[in-house]
Amino acid sequence: MEISSKENTHFFSNNTILPVDRSSFKSESSASKEKQSCCGGIKIFLGALSFVYFAKALSGSYLKSTITQIERRFDIPSSLVGVIDGSFEIGNLLIIILVSYFGAKLHRPRIIGAGCLIMSAGTFLIAVPQFFMGRYRYERFPSTINSTVSLSPCLQDKSQTPLSALEKYQAKMNAGCEKEAGSSMWIYVLLGNLLRGIGETPIQPLGITYIDDYAVEENAALYIGCVQTVAIIGPIFGFLLGSLCAKLYVDIGFVDLDSVTISPKDVQWVGAWWLGYLIAGVISVLAGIPFWFLPKHLPKPDSRKDSSTSSEHSKFIIEESKDQHSSYWQQGKLAEMAKDFLPSLKSLFGNPVYILYLCASIIQFNSLIGMVTYKPKYIEQQYGQTSSKTNFVIGLINIPAVAFGIFSGGLIMKKFRIGVLGAAKLSLGSSFFGYLLLLSLFALGCENADVAGLTVSYHGTKPMADHEQALFSECNSGCSCSQDAWDPICGEDGVTYVSACLAGCRASGGAGDSTVFFNCSCVGPFESSQSSSAVVGPCQKGNECPKMFLYFLVISVITSYTLSVGGTPGYILLLRCIKPHLKSFALGIYTLAIRVLAGIPAPVYFGVAIDTTCLKWGSKRCGGRGACRLYDSSALRYVYLGLTLVLGTVSIFFSVALLWVLRKRSSPPDETLSANGERGTCGTKSRKDHFVNSDQLIQSTYWPEKETRL
Repeated sequence: MEISSKENTHFFSNNTILPVDRSSFKSESSASKEKQSCCGGIKIFLGALSFVYFAKALSGSYLKSTITQIERRFDIPSSLVGVIDGSFEIGNLLIIILVSYFGAKLHRPRIIGAGCLIMSAGTFLIAVPQFFMGRYRYERFPSTINSTVSLSPCLQDKSQTPLSALEKYQAKMNAGCEKEAGSSMWIYVLLGNLLRGIGETPIQPLGITYIDDYAVEENAALYIGCVQTVAIIGPIFGFLLGSLCAKLYVDIGFVDLDSVTISPKDVQWVGAWWLGYLIAGVISVLAGIPFWFLPKHLPKPDSRKDSSTSSEHSKFIIEESKDQHSSYWQQGKLAEMAKDFLPSLKSLFGNPVYILYLCASIIQFNSLIGMVTYKPKYIEQQYGQTSSKTNFVIGLINIPAVAFGIFSGGLIMKKFRIGVLGAAKLSLGSSFFGYLLLLSLFALGCENADVAGLTVSYHGTKPMADHEQALFSECNSGCSCSQDAWDPICGEDGVTYVSACLAGCRASGGAGDSTVFFNCSCVGPFESSQSSSAVVGPCQKGNECPKMFLYFLVISVITSYTLSVGGTPGYILLLRCIKPHLKSFALGIYTLAIRVLAGIPAPVYFGVAIDTTCLKWGSKRCGGRGACRLYDSSALRYVYLGLTLVLGTVSIFFSVALLWVLRKRSSPPDETLSANGERGTCGTKSRKDHFVNSDQLIQSTYWPEKETRL
């Protein structure tokens, strides 16, 4: 059966005549009915899969947007947040091999449906701690909480403080300590993210191969493109949802919002992080429902029955003309199927092109995963932006740039009919220029905020190397202050002070956000005999910082686009050098390696490196170090960008080696020798043969969480 030239023109702008199925002589009417039935079923599956891609991308990107909120809510360092983020990859690791190898032989739609339910259960579990760990408590001086009692921040003599008020404040703190003692509610977030990883595993390998098996060959590219288009929308909505929830106070609906004395600009502010997980969980449940009603198999299009480019699942469709494999699959002997596992694994790892690409990808994803995981934190700390604005910018600007880059990469491959060697060059060029652009970000940072005793000295004296000791000065020596407190105020001299007590303030007036501190001996010039005042909250960063943030956004968008262009060519290179029946297995191994060697460790060691730039740690009520309150902006910039660039440079070296191997193995235009000594699986057969077909596009559909990486 031939596909009409009109339909081919609509999708490919050229006439491609598919092979005629000479083994069957169906009537035109019966063939038409079968085609309509096939198209109807595959389009229903397409719609359901698109919605699932949207759901998983939304929940994944929403997690990225709440990294700083979780860190503050549970009072944990960045390194521990990295462990929580990496637990998603651990969940994938637990079953990825089983799903990618055995899942294609089972009822794929129902496995996807079960995965959606598990994914939604994990998403709900992440939000559970909010309802059991009590109300959020932030550090505030008592006078800013209770307007009926005015306390002196500088407690020179504790007897001047009304005993009832002091006892009440201490009792409240002690009660919080008792409640939090032995409580590690962040473990529920980790377990929930682990479940999300388990549930998400079957969606890509089983969903995409299902489309590839039962869609008309030239339509598969369009269908997969539709899935990816919808998938890109997911992160946009995920970050926008994160932006909205970050504006809402964490205990909204549980406390009187008029009593909240901090604003979203405060480093102690925590938004309603849990609310978005409830919404994402409901969406995941709805997304999984249709798959329970879809069939295990669809009628296979005539044009694909003899296709040598179909995925390995088509090799196992039961047909009378098949050899001993028919009974082999009919009986469903999984033990016998397992015998092919080691030979398949040996075949993959004996392919130098596959190994080099795998190494380059692992190093590059270490760079990208670490960069994107902490990008919201970097923007907040470096440019003084709120969590809400940061998520809004990433969702509305960066993610569309990634989508456009992926689309551009595929368009370039189609327009110029680029072969394997050209794909390698395009992928290498994309990485090289992308990381080159990142170099410019070193010059687009903001200076440290002026914080007395941490980044600047009191009255112009040189700060001590030990920042904690430098918090104390002659001007506040008569005060009974704690160096563990973090309740910043902004002096009229434009300097931020860690607390009103450390600023030497001896009087206060007003309540809440309108509190004003007077007679602050540390505020103002050293030679000034007149004490100054201060207000609640830290001072804003320098006037140049907003301009630097604008430049950062422009470079960041261009970099995201440039790096994304090389994604599709890279995967085309990958799968064109693998035997057709090993493609799904190769993707499973590839995904496993990315998750184990990049997805899990990258957030952790990036978090550890970022923690080394902290100038002021918070303290838990029961003792111990909490979340970081203030970072050294310069050190953070060099650590964050430097680590990203070093890893990216190493990956480029592997890409250069890969290109060298491909050049060395290049043969005459008609055929090449594959990596395993077999002809026809990798090379430059002809420019037209390497035009992007449905098999080639399979690999462009799964860039592990690519929607949230840039």
